[in-house]
Amino acid sequence: MNLVLVGFMGTGKTEVSKEVAERVGMRYLSIDKMIEEREGMNINDIFKEKGEEYFREVERDIVKEVSCMDSVVIDAGGGVVLNNENIENLKSSGVVICLKARPEVILHRMRNKTDRPLLNVRDKLTEINEVLDSRRFCYDKIEKSIDTSDLTIDEVAEQVRVIFKSLIG
Repeated sequence: MNLVLVGFMGTGKTEVSKEVAERVGMRYLSIDKMIEEREGMNINDIFKEKGEEYFREVERDIVKEVSCMDSVVIDAGGGVVLNNENIENLKSSGVVICLKARPEVILHRMRNKTDRPLLNVRDKLTEINEVLDSRRFCYDKIEKSIDTSDLTIDEVAEQVRVIFKSLIG
């Protein structure tokens, strides 16, 4: 059984995934890192040179691969929820939990990040709100979620661990 964390950028997926993997003794995988390794370039460059549609195709292929694995904690990219097939594949082999945060918190957490294609705009808060609004219905389909806005990485990791253990028995 896998554990999958989804959610918008800045909600804590990467740090929480790493921490939970350590706590439950499972291997950590990042879908975004796998894409970068496979393509030999960072996500920003993939978006610039090959476009978002190409990126989403590669992402879909990697989601299929990791969904066939067992006993891994998967840090899924923020847009993985845009394709219902991705979510169905991830759910088929694991527990999916959505991490959420308020837009202002996301902006604060992402203030020094320059490697996020969606934030390469002048008015970052407006962009965050617009993208969150467009994806909200996708994130809301995930039955289990945690608002990370006012929690530490340790607190979120513990909540994730407890949910995961309660669901797998």
